[in-house]
Amino acid sequence: MAEPDSSPSTSPPFRLVAGLGNPGKRYAANRHNIGFHVVDAFAAQQGLRWESSRPGRGQVAKGNRYWLLKPETFMNRSGEAVRGFADYHHIEPSQILIIYDDLDLPTGRLRLRDSGGHGGHNGLRSICDHLDSRAISRLRFGIGRPETPVPIELYVLQDFTTTESETVRPSIQRACDAIDCALTRGFETAKNQYNPINPS
Repeated sequence: MAEPDSSPSTSPPFRLVAGLGNPGKRYAANRHNIGFHVVDAFAAQQGLRWESSRPGRGQVAKGNRYWLLKPETFMNRSGEAVRGFADYHHIEPSQILIIYDDLDLPTGRLRLRDSGGHGGHNGLRSICDHLDSRAISRLRFGIGRPETPVPIELYVLQDFTTTESETVRPSIQRACDAIDCALTRGFETAKNQYNPINPS
């Protein structure tokens, strides 16, 4: 796959946007796969086509001087895919944006941050470990916490309820808008525009 144009005057702040999830039909509609849903929606919005990628072991879509990536290493090993793809294309951690589910935000709530810990999320933990950095930008997509006593590992692997889906659908579009803003106008602008009405 050809390297996108990396001229400083035209390059977006992120060269890699990775949505996290688990591959396969069994997991497709799970709460844990919201990162996949967001990048799928963004790819469709931008008219991009997914194809297999050996570097990074995942599905990749090439945009205008950036890539979208869906790791196929399973959530807990997401760092292997992101690191492999980033190394192959000489992408620095500061040029990566990660989209993932977050239990600590209400369902459908978005929050953009440019650094921080993994917050117990195993996919982000794997990425931070493999890239040896916590200065990785992320878009957290809230999935809330279970209202009844359910093990977290089971809860995240359940599908959204019908009621939750009504909240999630417009939030996926808003997440796509936030990604587009980050790529075209910068991450600070995206944070200023999309974080104030979505406080963590």
